[in-house]
Amino acid sequence: MITATAIPTGMSTDTLHDLALIRLLQLVSPALPVGSFAFSHGLEYAVHAQWVKDEATLQQWIEDLLDYSIAAIDLPLLLRCHRAASGNDQTALQRWNDEILAWRETGELHTADVAVGGALVRLLKNLPDLQPLLPQGETSWTCAFASAAAVLTVPERSTLLAYLWSVSESQVTAALKLMPFGQSAGQRVLLSLGPKLTALAERAEKLGEDDIGASQPGVALASSWHETQYSRLFRS
Repeated sequence: MITATAIPTGMSTDTLHDLALIRLLQLVSPALPVGSFAFSHGLEYAVHAQWVKDEATLQQWIEDLLDYSIAAIDLPLLLRCHRAASGNDQTALQRWNDEILAWRETGELHTADVAVGGALVRLLKNLPDLQPLLPQGETSWTCAFASAAAVLTVPERSTLLAYLWSVSESQVTAALKLMPFGQSAGQRVLLSLGPKLTALAERAEKLGEDDIGASQPGVALASSWHETQYSRLFRS
């Protein structure tokens, strides 16, 4: 799963925890070359339609996205992918990856997921210290993120929180490009989301397999209409 170079032997527990945190920060860094900046996941159309037009409506958009989609689908499946990768269970990892992709409601959302997921897979394969367990064929960003976290020995809860943060920050970053929206306003939105992220991680940990699933018609419609939007900065 992971070589001695990536996780040196003879380190104290505290040092190992610190190293896992450093690896996690690398995984959620904007410098990670996976191309996530190219996708708004429906937000560009929402801004075009003035569903999102200021700080308050942006925060509501992100909260709804996290509540009704990410926490109901991505997080519980991310958790299962993490456990499958940690346990070297290829069959389970493939199953959960395929389920994640099946939940993507539009072609744009599917394309975004596999484009960023595939980029992370290619990056991981080019890092000599890492040998993560990966599914065959198209790989969801969610599954690739979970496998990377597992091979970097990042704990489950930290992985869930990092994923939530990554989604939130990506939406705020897209909004900064789409709206007359100051950097301070973006930081206020992210700061206010903090307590919600911890609550959503706790909720996802308790979801049974039969409880996984949700639908966000507004996001799906925004994604579909974005495909023919007359002017676009983003691919989704």
